[in-house]
Amino acid sequence: MVSRANEIPAAVEQSAFEAATAAVEAALAAGARYADARLVDRRHESMTARDGDVRSLSQTTAAGLGVRALVGSSWGFAALGDPAGDADARRTGERATAIARASAAVPGPPMELVAVPPAVGGWSSECLEDAFAVPLSEKGDLLTSVTTTMKAAGVAVAEALYQAWDTRTAFVSSEGARIGQHVREAGAGMHCLTVGEGETQRRSYPAFRGQYGTRGWELVRALDLPGHAERIAAEAQELLTAPLCPSEETTLLLGGEQMSLQIHESVGHAIELDRILGWEAAFAGTSWLDLGQLGSLRFGSDLMNITIDPTIPGALGSFGFDDEGTPAAARDAVRNGIWVGVLAGRDSAAVAGLDNAGSVRADGYARLPMVRMTNVGLEPGPHTLEEMIAATDDGVLMEHNRSWSIDDKRLNFQFGCEIGWEVKRGRRGRLLRNPSYTGIGPRFWSSLDMLGGAAPGEWQAWGTPNCGKGQPGQVGHTGHGAAPARFTGVRVGVRG
Repeated sequence: MVSRANEIPAAVEQSAFEAATAAVEAALAAGARYADARLVDRRHESMTARDGDVRSLSQTTAAGLGVRALVGSSWGFAALGDPAGDADARRTGERATAIARASAAVPGPPMELVAVPPAVGGWSSECLEDAFAVPLSEKGDLLTSVTTTMKAAGVAVAEALYQAWDTRTAFVSSEGARIGQHVREAGAGMHCLTVGEGETQRRSYPAFRGQYGTRGWELVRALDLPGHAERIAAEAQELLTAPLCPSEETTLLLGGEQMSLQIHESVGHAIELDRILGWEAAFAGTSWLDLGQLGSLRFGSDLMNITIDPTIPGALGSFGFDDEGTPAAARDAVRNGIWVGVLAGRDSAAVAGLDNAGSVRADGYARLPMVRMTNVGLEPGPHTLEEMIAATDDGVLMEHNRSWSIDDKRLNFQFGCEIGWEVKRGRRGRLLRNPSYTGIGPRFWSSLDMLGGAAPGEWQAWGTPNCGKGQPGQVGHTGHGAAPARFTGVRVGVRG
């Protein structure tokens, strides 16, 4: 049965579907038992400014066709940039089948694909102001003005950047799917560095790599970079003489932006099914999770509720369909502290005996789709940050990531933050420099005893535009809903 979705976006041209269809038909004629094709047209723009001057401007476009073919239990993949017509598309489909057949010469275990009703339709992300329509002069003025403000406050280096993407995809499968998507993404950020006596400090806004979403330039306007430039420069200067974060075991409070990276590194990557199955075991490593414990393993405290949700409006990991044509749907990954779900594709889910997929994406047309994070986030809790501070007799509050390290099973980790505050007898106290903490995944998450999100604006979907995975490497765009949280008995002030 073919399911109907929203209308195919007008931005996705009919000729793209014709090329994708030709590729799929050729792959089947060459002997594939399943095939799909994506015609992707992506535009990217970025600008950076430093110390009052524009330092770089990049404007790129990339268009091409990527084809997957399945022979036996083996995939083949072939790609071609800017196919000139159906003949090029058909040759690409034939090549994908030839590669799959060669791989099938050494057969693996039997493999099927989790059933997904083929969809005909499309999806577009909301965009109130096209980022590419905003004059370059206006963008440059924004970045140079905030770096000038920070520089005037006495910092050593002041930088700002923005990025925008416009991606149009036509997807066709041999099962009858015909899907068009138009995704527009944008974001920006700024930071400054100060140098003192044997000391360098950094402050960022709104996050150490900026904030991004599936939105237009309205997201950048809402960040109000000019309204925060002077503040972060002053904080960077103040950090130079602030006392060092103590080295001890104490109560740890984390801001929402740092929580988003904690989720990304210690939960999001760990629940990728290809890692759990051992399919992904190279640069990015595997996972400490054992599939046999799905549904019973305690990952964290009862406050830990992690969702996989690509339907969140405006979040960077949102879409209408993944790159296998599976419609976006929200699922639980951790519920009341128990591990209950994974990020999966149609093939990995079938091998694992699961009945849902929906988390496969590729970095452009020339890369094989693989299991990637969508929006992996922590649901809001019943507390506010102020309530957490008031309930803490002795602890440290840390915000904004500065560095991170985690082992290849996504179990043991260490994070450094840009800024910290001493918390004493229910009050936020003096500033602390070089705050850091360390932990072991399930032990750390089990110590979660208070969780924010009750106050307006505390919970946000933070965007990560540079998630790396795979060989050849792919860059993914992911989102992480998070709010401030409190953990007990955490080792802070880690040295070395």
